[in-house]
Amino acid sequence: MPLAHFDGALAVVTGAGSGIGRATALALAGRGATVIAADIDLPAAEHTITLAKSVGSGGSAYRVDVSDAAAMETFAAEVKETHRAPDILVNNAGIAVAGPFLETDLDAWDKILGVNLYGVVHGSRLFGKQMHERVHGLPNKPDKPNFGGHIVNVASAAAFAPWRAMPAYCTTKSAVLMLSECLRAELAGSRIGVTAVCPGFVSTDLVDNGTYAVADESDRTRLQQSAKKAIKLRNYPPEKVAERIVQAIIKNKAVVPVNFEGHLLHTLSRVSPAAVRLLGRIPTPTSRG
Repeated sequence: MPLAHFDGALAVVTGAGSGIGRATALALAGRGATVIAADIDLPAAEHTITLAKSVGSGGSAYRVDVSDAAAMETFAAEVKETHRAPDILVNNAGIAVAGPFLETDLDAWDKILGVNLYGVVHGSRLFGKQMHERVHGLPNKPDKPNFGGHIVNVASAAAFAPWRAMPAYCTTKSAVLMLSECLRAELAGSRIGVTAVCPGFVSTDLVDNGTYAVADESDRTRLQQSAKKAIKLRNYPPEKVAERIVQAIIKNKAVVPVNFEGHLLHTLSRVSPAAVRLLGRIPTPTSRG
């Protein structure tokens, strides 16, 4: 976006009821944007808007399941009718599924693909089309070209590296990264920027709300506790990710690794793919072999 502040901008943020989504909504509101906070948990989204009003111009809360194509169609239409086409879209809603591939059933795959991948597809397709139509439906001024908008897709450092403990999660996040790269190439001509943000461990409720595809209950508990311990030790707040998202919009960055592990895996994936594959074989506390 051409300005360091977002006065007058309309920003749609999914998964805005907590974690990175809430922090991003507040960061944008604090810089002048009107925020549309979408979440499957409406009271959580409403609380985000209450907080946004305390730091900026506030906005509106919507309940929406990003994996539901019809619900997203309705949501996008309501946003356009009630407000207008957004200037910023942050596809942040996401869930985690952990556990070996052979123990991850199709229900778990459907769930994570629906939220982590199709949620991004639905948001980008619907709101990206609104941005595109706005650019091509307005007369251009040579001294001030129409700003198309910016799409941020929150992927993960897991997009850069395989990990035997989270094949479903890694798969969806790597797909989001590639989708973002493809969209960036396609939408550049409409002056719509696209960024993939790839954080490592962040202090959110992703682990608490995750699905653990492990048959043995004690193993399942150990896997969850191990993940929670890693998040606690890392102690990386979502507000720092939000700041990186804001800067990515301002500078129109393509791919933004966040925190040490994000940068490390991004670098290794480029200079030593073999090393990344070896890291992916490290067993978890539940691994039997």
